[in-house]
Amino acid sequence: MADKVATLQQTLRDLGDPERATHSQRYFKTGPGEYGESDVFRGIRVPVLRALVKEQDDLSLDEIERLLHTHFHEDRLLALLILVRRYKRGNVATKQAVYDLYLRNTAYINNWDLVDSSAPQIVGTHLLERTRDLLYELVESDDLWERRIAILATQAFIRQDDFEDTLKLSALLLEDDEDLIHKAVGWMLREVGKRHLEAEEAFLRVHYQQMPRTMLRYAIEKFPEPKRQAYLKGIV
Repeated sequence: MADKVATLQQTLRDLGDPERATHSQRYFKTGPGEYGESDVFRGIRVPVLRALVKEQDDLSLDEIERLLHTHFHEDRLLALLILVRRYKRGNVATKQAVYDLYLRNTAYINNWDLVDSSAPQIVGTHLLERTRDLLYELVESDDLWERRIAILATQAFIRQDDFEDTLKLSALLLEDDEDLIHKAVGWMLREVGKRHLEAEEAFLRVHYQQMPRTMLRYAIEKFPEPKRQAYLKGIV
């Protein structure tokens, strides 16, 4: 029997573009000491990967997990996009299995695009009607990507006009050292504001002077310019 994962990876090799791969290595900060240190790219555009997803319905969860463990960034992204589709279309047992697979493999969900394209759709959606204690464990993790999973998962809640956990987790991340967390928190606060501006501003009035500058800028990006400047100047 043909090894479906090996066959799929050969397809990915054939789709790779060395010039694009070099650009991606720079864009995703893969140099020494950078957040994506040692990540390796094939050079495949995301729409190309998305086009492959629908063709992988015969992959088992074990095979998807093997793909997620690969050395190449695009292979891991494809595995996550397949898991998102599998979760969305699956029955209760499949959804639980996908969720469990995801959480035991956070070591491989190790760049911002990998988190952002999967955490809301799998973790957030799974926790819509369940206890969210897990997010408060992840937000205390030493791992940058687990903390980003925690806050990005709440995007699923925001879409249901449920803001409480986004705001609580944002408060816990105010003193985080990582710029990618500052951006993620600011982004989620901005998403809250799109649906309930008063809720976002209530949070900002309490915390804006404590917020890292990047977090604040992301959170108020869509505010009218006079209001945005007032926050930036600390005169709200």
